[in-house]
Amino acid sequence: MALTNVAIDNAKSRDKNYRLYDEKGLYLEVTTAGGKLWRLKYRFGGKEKRLAIGSYPEIGLKLAREARDSARSLLANGVDPSAYKKLQKAAQTKHIDDAFETLAREWHTGQSRVWSAIHSKNVLDRLTLNVFPYVGKEPIEDITVPELLKLLRRIEDREAYETAHRILGNIGKVYQYAIASGKAERNIALDVKGALQPVKRKHLAAVTEPSRVRELLHMIDGYAGTLTVQCALKLASLVFVRPGELRTARWAEIDLDAAEWRFKASKGGPKHIVPLSRQAIDILKTLHPLTGRSDYVFPNARSNLRPMSNNAVLAALRRMEISKEEMTGHGFRAMARTIMDEVLGIRADFLEHQLAHKVAGPMGRAYNRTSHLADRKEMMQIWADYLDELKA
Repeated sequence: MALTNVAIDNAKSRDKNYRLYDEKGLYLEVTTAGGKLWRLKYRFGGKEKRLAIGSYPEIGLKLAREARDSARSLLANGVDPSAYKKLQKAAQTKHIDDAFETLAREWHTGQSRVWSAIHSKNVLDRLTLNVFPYVGKEPIEDITVPELLKLLRRIEDREAYETAHRILGNIGKVYQYAIASGKAERNIALDVKGALQPVKRKHLAAVTEPSRVRELLHMIDGYAGTLTVQCALKLASLVFVRPGELRTARWAEIDLDAAEWRFKASKGGPKHIVPLSRQAIDILKTLHPLTGRSDYVFPNARSNLRPMSNNAVLAALRRMEISKEEMTGHGFRAMARTIMDEVLGIRADFLEHQLAHKVAGPMGRAYNRTSHLADRKEMMQIWADYLDELKA
């Protein structure tokens, strides 16, 4: 007699497991804990076997019978339903291993060892918000060029054109990783590149006119915020490192006696050397009694265990009513590079070394580390003296 939904619902647990039989080998096993499990009894290769179909009520009577019929069709074609189910599960697991998100996270984990913490977070955030929700679960080989372009068009619709290009670059790197890992054969990001809206590049805002630099320096001297932020602004104009390098400066990296600040511009890279002028040393000595107990020269206002916020210098410039179109935290680098070249006549290669830019030539990065250090120390003192003269 075939099972009914009423009979299944009324089945209660007993001291031992028992079975309620349907038709054609299908039955429901009721456990002592009250579970109700669908099973199919069949013979294959002369042996009696069992196929687990699922539990009730997740799998209802109708679906259980459909699963039974599918299994019987496999048997009619000489296929063992249990072996077929294992193959399906293995294929599904393979798809998970080949999923875009899985490979992207593997690639990101590897790259994070040499990236800064902020860059690593930014890359993962871009992928998490813009890519994973749309193609993250798909096997990377199944993603099509039109599908990838549609994903990027969503970003362009927000007029975030530069973000779209950055994300495409990240996707391309994931494909390179997948190809090297044997999970993909072609980098379809290359097919999409020419279809994106071009990005209009613009330089970061910077004060480069000496008269306006004089005003900026006076405004910094009169800054009404915290001493920590004021010192960061003063030092930014003297050492012109990247904003992230300045805010994460550590006292252990600074040798006041040698008048040098040595830090790694990138994880795993060589140490960059910043000669410190007399003026820079005076600023650091002024700040040390306040922040010397922290690892960071410019600790966070809320906790000495974290560096200053990456918006602190920018917010200070805005507080002084200096617009983002005129000056940014990165602008101190352009300010120094322009004036030292055009006004002071400093050699361009000295400047490039000090800015930690890649220097062309056979010596490469080793040359970039220590070459012309004595000349660069003199250059940094000339620059600091020039800024004092401007203010005077």
